[in-house]
Amino acid sequence: MRRLAPQILIASALLLASCSSSGSDSSKATTTTTAAPGKAAATGGHACDQGATAKVTTAPVPGVASDQTMTSFDGTEIRLHWFPVDGADKADPAPTILMGPGWSLAGDTSTDGAALFGALSINGMHKAGYNVLTWDPRGFGASTGVATVNDPTKEGRDVQGLLDFVAEQPEAKTDATGDPRVGMVGFSYGGGIQLTTAAIDCRIDAIVPGIAWHSLQTSLYKADTVKTGWSKILTSTVPEDRLDPHIVSATKSGLGDGTLSDEDREWFISRGPGDAVKDIDIPTLFVQGTVDTLFTLDEATTNYGILRKDDVPTAMLWFCGGHGTCLTKAGDPDRVGKASFEWLDKYLKGDATKIDADTNRLNLIDQDGVQWKAKDWPVAQGEPVTATGSGTLQLQADGGSGAGSITPPAGDPLGGLVANITPTKAENAVNVAIDPSTTDALALGAPKLTFTYSGELTDPPAAPITRVFAQLVDDQTGLILGNQITPIKVTLDGKSHTVDTPLEMIAHHLTPGHTLTLQIVATTSAYATPALGGQITFPKIEISLPTAEAKAVTKG
Repeated sequence: MRRLAPQILIASALLLASCSSSGSDSSKATTTTTAAPGKAAATGGHACDQGATAKVTTAPVPGVASDQTMTSFDGTEIRLHWFPVDGADKADPAPTILMGPGWSLAGDTSTDGAALFGALSINGMHKAGYNVLTWDPRGFGASTGVATVNDPTKEGRDVQGLLDFVAEQPEAKTDATGDPRVGMVGFSYGGGIQLTTAAIDCRIDAIVPGIAWHSLQTSLYKADTVKTGWSKILTSTVPEDRLDPHIVSATKSGLGDGTLSDEDREWFISRGPGDAVKDIDIPTLFVQGTVDTLFTLDEATTNYGILRKDDVPTAMLWFCGGHGTCLTKAGDPDRVGKASFEWLDKYLKGDATKIDADTNRLNLIDQDGVQWKAKDWPVAQGEPVTATGSGTLQLQADGGSGAGSITPPAGDPLGGLVANITPTKAENAVNVAIDPSTTDALALGAPKLTFTYSGELTDPPAAPITRVFAQLVDDQTGLILGNQITPIKVTLDGKSHTVDTPLEMIAHHLTPGHTLTLQIVATTSAYATPALGGQITFPKIEISLPTAEAKAVTKG
């Protein structure tokens, strides 16, 4: 059996570019032992007994003072970049932060450049009193091997070797022999590796995963539908010989005939982190983008919910950014960096100062750049805003979502890349008007869409299954809420069927007179084009927008 393919090429465009710089020097090769996988058993700044399995060696890179080559457990050479903070030494060591790069990129080596998208910079971490270690993941940069999408038995074990290296450095604070005081940061691929590593190694003390994912199945293959918009952008970022063969075969079949072998599908699911998130028990601050169309908000809320259930210190910060472009007001540009350092200082330095995340586990930005806070997630619900409608949709390629144009904000490095795959108001659509009436509330969470439908394809495949897509339009601006569109599987066999499904999550301030429109469309540039031809009739459509109870959120 073959299925539609998820595209797992992760958003390299969102992550920090690297350049050469100088750092501390080392003159001889060293040997350390790589820790064996084990459940995290300590909170920040506490020693743990990880154990050891394989030996790794490191050797200096001639002419680059900051660089070492680590030979990992399987012989793969991993290029690492070590930047100790000024003043740190054996007598007065400092905690260390590991920062992973994005898909296809080498580790950041710029000690004076500013970071993008709210990520932390080496210079900023130095000013905060941290050593910094970055690296080129296997398959990327100067490292050898092939990329396997943060496999805990490959990339995960590579990072365990990096922890061994840090533990041997005189500038690095340790909690016990072989156990450095360490946090991790990084966005996208650099966010995912934090979850992978924290699930297998108890020496990590705190993490701040940015725009990461819970499952490549739910994030890239929603409703068994390929996110071809992102895959078309990213499939050319890495030579085939530096990728695991499963990535290559899935990419070719997905873009070619929209199929994926069961073997490839299971391989992607096994990348995790998925159920392995249950093995994380260290303080974790999830940073996620409200307009992220690759790894949407529900990826973070799923991970958060797992840790919260286990009483692990955790919080979420949502910002207008991520794998997408912010077309509304972004708010305070320093929110992400400030919250990240507060989190790291608390759990790596033992800073007793009370931080906002102690009280408000959710901090988000609405479409006006206004900050909202809630004590926990999910928030208590107020009265939903509802609407009903009906209509008939022509299943044609023209007039779909993304056929229009957007104007990214000036200076947005992603704007040009995502302009053609960002959902826009569609001409060919079934429209349902949504009037908030006197409601003044934060619409927060996943809207619920229910509809009854029937229809037939003019030239149906063996199984008459296709897709429609749902999005919410802000009638005042014409923009799609959060740039989000949701694929919905439908069966067009001439019979009546009913669908009850959540849409992608939103965070939108509803006010009296500020109307919205639900659109059900036939095509979108964000996803693969489904089977077309014919029409689908919706005798009844119901949409319900969840709102936060007024006393459950604080504005401003």
